[in-house]
Amino acid sequence: QVQLVESGGGLVQTGGSLRLSCAASGRTSSTYAMGWFRQAPGKKRDPVAAISWGGGRITYADAVKGRFTISRDNAKNTVYLQMNSLKPEDTAVYYCVMGPSIDRYDYWGQGTQVTVSP
Repeated sequence: QVQLVESGGGLVQTGGSLRLSCAASGRTSSTYAMGWFRQAPGKKRDPVAAISWGGGRITYADAVKGRFTISRDNAKNTVYLQMNSLKPEDTAVYYCVMGPSIDRYDYWGQGTQVTVSP
């Protein structure tokens, strides 16, 4: 089994920054993609960013391009999401995901709340 534990969420003002982290543990495969989804109240869960094992393939949702940066440290089995220039519409629960490719995820974290005040 695999466990994903997110951290770094919180309350920030518009224009501020936060850095989310997600550490994977357990029976992880030798190579895997990781990413982030988010779900705002009353809305569906949407992809935010994803990164392949070697970092050669990275994708972002249009809404966060130029503001968010995804990265990973394979030695630590950890993925990060640096979020800058935050907006109230970024308010959501952010979920870490892991799977065999950036198009398929088998594991989800419990989520961390990000709230951006006007």
